[in-house]
Amino acid sequence: MSGEQADIQVLQVDGREIVVTSPDKVLWPQDGLTKTDLLDYYQAVAPAMLPYLRDHPVTLRVFPGGIDRPGHYRRDLPKDAPDWLPSATYSPASRAGELHPPLIPDAAALLWYAERGAIEFHIWLATADRLEQPDWAVFDLDPGDEVDFPAVLDAALLVRDTLAAQGIDGYPKTSGGRGLHVFVPLEPVHDFAAVRDWVRGIAAQLAEEHPDQIAVAARGTHEGQRVTVDHAQNSVARNTAAPYTARGHPGAPVSAPVTWDEVAAGTIRPDQFTLRTMPERIQQLGDLWAPALNAPQRLPG
Repeated sequence: MSGEQADIQVLQVDGREIVVTSPDKVLWPQDGLTKTDLLDYYQAVAPAMLPYLRDHPVTLRVFPGGIDRPGHYRRDLPKDAPDWLPSATYSPASRAGELHPPLIPDAAALLWYAERGAIEFHIWLATADRLEQPDWAVFDLDPGDEVDFPAVLDAALLVRDTLAAQGIDGYPKTSGGRGLHVFVPLEPVHDFAAVRDWVRGIAAQLAEEHPDQIAVAARGTHEGQRVTVDHAQNSVARNTAAPYTARGHPGAPVSAPVTWDEVAAGTIRPDQFTLRTMPERIQQLGDLWAPALNAPQRLPG
């Protein structure tokens, strides 16, 4: 960053000027991490992260005053957004008018929103030109209040094995919270209802075979001693934490792609993947999900 004055700096990204106000603003008070740390993080991970954001509408979780103050979700392009920031168009059935959810085509867009306090980036599961036909399915593994993370890893392995029996590859990542996501890359030929029914069917099968471990999402997904498979995320305009997004939790965790070997070993923890550690992990291992970007699949049958 190049400073013009103490509380304003200018960042040159992709030929754009990103004006950074209050670069020393603390966003994670318990960890001493600032807006500058957030922007540095997103600059570092942008090459790995952008393929998952690009062409997909994004819901932002914004914390203007840091994570200790209330945040909010933004699903519409800000009115003062510069004209170089693109958006999608979505007409929700539940309300009149249109939404224009942000699109993140490049690092400049990513950093512009982060500068405005967007800590979290959540992707819709379909691209802007095919909002009803997802190119990802997600198994959202949500642990009950009494469930530890090793049990979530065990549940993910059950999902992996069930997918493999159908000839389907899934890709795991930490959610950045207590859960784990298994994403399945899809050809955009199925509608959301078909994808949701398929995910729900696998969840129901696992709940029947492993009733003490797995539950199908109904109402509360954080209750009890089981891991809930939330299939409802597979819906138009619903969103899931993007790979590599930071999260607005103490410790500055991020949503980290992991390998199935790491899941099976049972040694990973959500808190080991953070704003501080993730860039080095990418340098060492690359983007672990890169094969998924070129391997779309069709639902069985």
